[in-house]
Amino acid sequence: MQVSIETTSGLERRLTVGIPADQVDSEVTKRLQQAAKTVRLNGFRKGKVPLKVVRQRFGAGVRQEVLGEVINRTFYEAVQKEDVKPAGQPDIEATQLDEGKDVEFVATFEVYPEVAVSDFAAFEITRLNAEVTGADIDNMIEVLRKQNASWEEVERAAADGDQLTIDFLGSKDGEEFEGGKGEGHELVLGSKSMIPGFEDGLVGAVAGEQKTLSLTFPDDYHAEALKGAAVEFKVTVHKICQQRLPELDAEFFAKYGVEENDEEKFRADVKANMERELSNAAKNKTKNQVMDALLGATEVDLPKALISSEIESLRNQMFQKFGGGASNQNLDLKSLMPDDMFTEQAERRVALGLIVGEVVKSADIKVDGDRVRAMVDEIASTYQEPEEVVNYYYSNRELLSGVESAVLEDQVVDHILATAKVTEKQCSYDEVTKQENAE
Repeated sequence: MQVSIETTSGLERRLTVGIPADQVDSEVTKRLQQAAKTVRLNGFRKGKVPLKVVRQRFGAGVRQEVLGEVINRTFYEAVQKEDVKPAGQPDIEATQLDEGKDVEFVATFEVYPEVAVSDFAAFEITRLNAEVTGADIDNMIEVLRKQNASWEEVERAAADGDQLTIDFLGSKDGEEFEGGKGEGHELVLGSKSMIPGFEDGLVGAVAGEQKTLSLTFPDDYHAEALKGAAVEFKVTVHKICQQRLPELDAEFFAKYGVEENDEEKFRADVKANMERELSNAAKNKTKNQVMDALLGATEVDLPKALISSEIESLRNQMFQKFGGGASNQNLDLKSLMPDDMFTEQAERRVALGLIVGEVVKSADIKVDGDRVRAMVDEIASTYQEPEEVVNYYYSNRELLSGVESAVLEDQVVDHILATAKVTEKQCSYDEVTKQENAE
């Protein structure tokens, strides 16, 4: 096998491989001889078909099959010989396939870049610390009550927080515009689900009243034709309901897994969940800072093949997240969700993957099995049968690999924090979790 390699541009390489003709021909002959023992052709007994006849009938197909296998195998032998690591699948072009002549093909591909990690001592990281207070628990319980609230009709003027059932019709310059009409629409005043001024204009309205609202769409509104546009909405109020919060009783506690009519047990469970959320939020906030610092301090060339693969993965994840199923398999996802929707995120993920991989390699970081088990136990603790969940994770290689990757990233973060300049900052529960949600 003859191999030559050249750099065409940046990370792209062009590999030319020559394979001796007898290597291919001997493999073709071997397979045809094996086929001759079992093939059935009219006029010949089984196993008695002359090799010449078998070659005439099946030679071209067998040779094509052998060529595909030999080219694939020799490509990977060649890249090992040249000590290069392809990023993504190669583009292979056969340049000489004639029988009796040496086979030649050219493979074009990208390689993984060299990554030089920075001095972590220059990284400045702020680690947020907080505790779950009694007031935080009270606020969370109010949130849970509102999530389970019911609505009861009232005969009074609408106030902030009420739910109105309305019909509305929007017009611009006297003409109805697309998306500006609704019937039987349920709107909570103060939810900010409508454009500025719409909900405020209905405060004080009563059931049966018709109102005309003169409003202006925001300059950054998503519909181009309505950006900054002056419009009118004719609104009919059909019903006004006020929110009724559930009592803190056995029925309410049971919705959150507390079977006894025990408010203290319920509060303890709420606190435990909040502490878990707080811990994860604080850890993720620190991790994001570390990853941002790595990106900002490390220049790395990104293989286009890896970015394309990551974009495709993100597109499929979004498709599945928003209800993609078998009935939607014929959709043109690339038209619905073009590449530029995911390019920035894909580039970040690819860059971090390469940089973190280099940190793991240079620091010789191995996955900590105890931390993997601790993470699996934490995941399992949120289920009714934790031991079954643990066993399921350890019997599913794909799931366990995901946990191992997460643990390895945490170990990289810890490795960097051991050297970086870390400042501790005391915060409230809301400050830590709201910052995390915003990100």
